[in-house]
Amino acid sequence: MRHQIKSLNHVALQVSNVEKSIDFYANVLGLKQLENRPNFDFKGAWFSLGENTALHLLEGLDYKVKSFSRGTHFAVEVKSIIDTEIILKSKNIAMKGPKTRPDGAWQIFISDPDGHCFEFTELV
Repeated sequence: MRHQIKSLNHVALQVSNVEKSIDFYANVLGLKQLENRPNFDFKGAWFSLGENTALHLLEGLDYKVKSFSRGTHFAVEVKSIIDTEIILKSKNIAMKGPKTRPDGAWQIFISDPDGHCFEFTELV
């Protein structure tokens, strides 16, 4: 019998400073912070990554993150890569791209305060 996976529920990232990460994901990237995070015995925050997927930030990172576009990263689909580029430039966020994949999809890569690689993609 196989598992019957319905969808990706969340991505969890360990961060060194929850408040700094909340500021980045809420105010720089514009993600909506979710208020339904249970009262765990450790700091963290949850953000919406679309209709049914969340980003869980967990405090406790105590090592240097090795995350890059051809390695460990996660991606979100956006409606317009050009609009995304304009927003990131207006907030002085260093980025790679926009560039196209061999299949024509557009990509922009950025890093969060801890070095986690985050991809924006516009599928064609």
